[in-house]
Amino acid sequence: MSPIDFLIAPAAAQTAQTAQPPGSGLSLIVMVPVFILLMYFMVIRPQSKRSKDHKALMDKLSKGDEVLTNSGIAGVVTEIGENFVSVEVADNVRMRIQRGAIANVLPKGTLKNA
Repeated sequence: MSPIDFLIAPAAAQTAQTAQPPGSGLSLIVMVPVFILLMYFMVIRPQSKRSKDHKALMDKLSKGDEVLTNSGIAGVVTEIGENFVSVEVADNVRMRIQRGAIANVLPKGTLKNA
């Protein structure tokens, strides 16, 4: 026995057995639908729900609503067009923004308290 045998265990002889592949066909057939369902419930369904809620928010938008944009600008809606909305952010200061840039409709009186 050499001193190296104490540091590295000698390799045992392998028997001549036929090794099965790590995954069988049945497990693959089961795992693919599981991953598809997982993707649906974790990614696709929440995103479609968010877009549906945002569309409902845009449909309910009316003149005089206090809104918050995606960039954090808060103001009062003064005009509503097909694609753009005019938002008054200060006295006699109006900005035209895209409808899709509106993130939230704030409760009435929020901007007067700030």
